[in-house]
Amino acid sequence: MGSNSLNSGVVVVIGGGFGGLTAALELSRGKSELTIILIEPRKRFVFLPLLYELLSSELEAWEVAPTYRFLLASTGIIHVQQSVENIDLDREIVVTSNGQNIHYNKLVISTGSKPDTYGIPGVKEYGLMFHKFEDVSKIKKLIQVLNSSRIETEEFQNLIIVGGGATGLEIACKINDLLVNPISIHVFEIGERVLFNGKSFNQEQIEKALKKRSIKVHFYSKVVKINSDEVEIINLKDKNLRPYVMNFMGLIWTAGVKSVIPNGLPSHLLKDGKVLINSKLNLCGYENVFAIGDIACDLDSCLPSTAQVAMQQGNYVASNLLGSFTGKSLNTFQFVDRGEMLSMGIGEATVTGLGLTISGPLAFQLRRMAYLSKFPNFSLGIRSAGAWLLSHGKKFH
Repeated sequence: MGSNSLNSGVVVVIGGGFGGLTAALELSRGKSELTIILIEPRKRFVFLPLLYELLSSELEAWEVAPTYRFLLASTGIIHVQQSVENIDLDREIVVTSNGQNIHYNKLVISTGSKPDTYGIPGVKEYGLMFHKFEDVSKIKKLIQVLNSSRIETEEFQNLIIVGGGATGLEIACKINDLLVNPISIHVFEIGERVLFNGKSFNQEQIEKALKKRSIKVHFYSKVVKINSDEVEIINLKDKNLRPYVMNFMGLIWTAGVKSVIPNGLPSHLLKDGKVLINSKLNLCGYENVFAIGDIACDLDSCLPSTAQVAMQQGNYVASNLLGSFTGKSLNTFQFVDRGEMLSMGIGEATVTGLGLTISGPLAFQLRRMAYLSKFPNFSLGIRSAGAWLLSHGKKFH
């Protein structure tokens, strides 16, 4: 057991996404002698809500996906660029992919999520994802192929997007605005409406944006198999559930995500693919271990898996951790819903929040500025905002 002396100790943060990075940076700003270790295998942090603007070149890589080396410079945070093989909660040790044993006094688990294929055949082999920095170049290549192809038969003019949530809809609108060839974009949604859990104003605006772009949405549609150039779908309202086939030139899978759970956590602390936590974000039964972001589930307070939630939890955990080392009791986490913002193609967005319900070019600008202000590294946000403001007039008007 390590010492929990005043303002000293080792805090290990697993995962450098929104929650983990926010927690680590906030801890580093506290006036303490803590050793802060961030275990994150990736080279770059990815600001996922703005990944669409990277696809359309409305933003650049340094703005959307800065390196951890840049973000952590002068913070004192130790970046261990490895993955986690195992967590030993009893010995308070994290084992990394190269066999390194890292002792902790406090542990923050924020390993996030990854696309869920639901075991459907062909998704991994033939479907493109939009979840990582590397996915942008793959979809850019697809757009280049679509724009350079000589289309001679109508049946192969389809681009299919599976999933009618925010990711699927935002990427559908963005790609539509980047296409020059007459490609039909089809969105397959298993439910009865797009953006099912979204704000009603945003639902209405995104539906208008889809209609304006002639993007076809197929409801109650479940993909059951994907081949190299065709997909098999069943309509859940068809009593016989007979599959039908649609050909495609490209398919993007945005049908859902699942939590990335590290090895070593007891099975009784897991439920429905999530880690069980209490109202103080503690792993149930472990006062020195916290879980935040997409992996965490408080059964008494179900929260969406969003960057907004993860960042607020990261701030909260950092504050509570700093207090805990000086003997202060933990506070209960309270989520404050700041609203919802979605891009709707190049230069347009819809915003419900910030005291506003607005869509169009002004909403696009507000969304951009709101996100830039939330960058984990404040100086990067200011730098990015300056670059955007200087280039905005000539690039997007």
